[in-house]
Amino acid sequence: MIKKPYLIAEIGINHNGDLKIAKKLIKNAKDTGFDAVKFQKRDIYKVYSKEILNTPRESPWGKTTEAQKKGLEFDLKDYKIIDEYCKDLEIEWFGSAWDLNSLAFFDKFQIKYNKIASAMIVDQAFLEEVAMKGKHTFISTGMSTIQDMDKAVEIFTKHNCSFELMHCVSTYPMKPNDANLLTINSLKNRYKCDIGYSGHENGIAISLAAVCLGISSLERHITLDRTMYGSDQSASLELSGMRDLTQSLDKILVSLGEEKLGFVNEEEKIIAKKLRAHLINEKL
Repeated sequence: MIKKPYLIAEIGINHNGDLKIAKKLIKNAKDTGFDAVKFQKRDIYKVYSKEILNTPRESPWGKTTEAQKKGLEFDLKDYKIIDEYCKDLEIEWFGSAWDLNSLAFFDKFQIKYNKIASAMIVDQAFLEEVAMKGKHTFISTGMSTIQDMDKAVEIFTKHNCSFELMHCVSTYPMKPNDANLLTINSLKNRYKCDIGYSGHENGIAISLAAVCLGISSLERHITLDRTMYGSDQSASLELSGMRDLTQSLDKILVSLGEEKLGFVNEEEKIIAKKLRAHLINEKL
């Protein structure tokens, strides 16, 4: 029997630096049946070079990349509010750190999970630090080679840190013909671990197909409005899409049922008696 995956609503940076938006997204995730919300955290002066930060970039926060990146980051005070709000709603939260300072930042909170973003899976020193934390870790495999994944699994296994890989294609939005969902089976066979799916596609069909392959976790970006400012917004689910996903998922899990050959339920027996009444010597 296929079990319901752990549902992660990826807020990421779709809050646009606004706590009111973040709270609405958290509430939407809770109301539609997600198990957790996830954020992203960067020390922009560690992640980006001075040259990149100084490049011109129009945004709601200014005319440089530095202004834009700073505008998308929450500080300690903000995360304390997020932490309390999630506790009040009884929904888990965690984050994907993009540098060691941000990883240490999340240690200020009693969160259960860590997340390796696809961009970070190639940083073996960073993986070592995360694995030494001992928290269950979701590892996205976008842009990864087999060697990248092998090394990540080796590191987390060495530190006896529980983990699961998440099949991921790092395009925004991802085209259906790029999904390659059968890779989920290949990952299961190669690594003998739980495999989730982190999706960046439009709609819910591909995510539901991934559920049918027995994924352990499902992560989707969420937003209040896909036309809002931000590179991740167009590949995100609005409230209606979140609701459709969780409701459809429940129907699929019920419909998949169990593997039973030759099973006839009670309703079928009644119908069979009517439809086969004209058959002589039919045993019902």
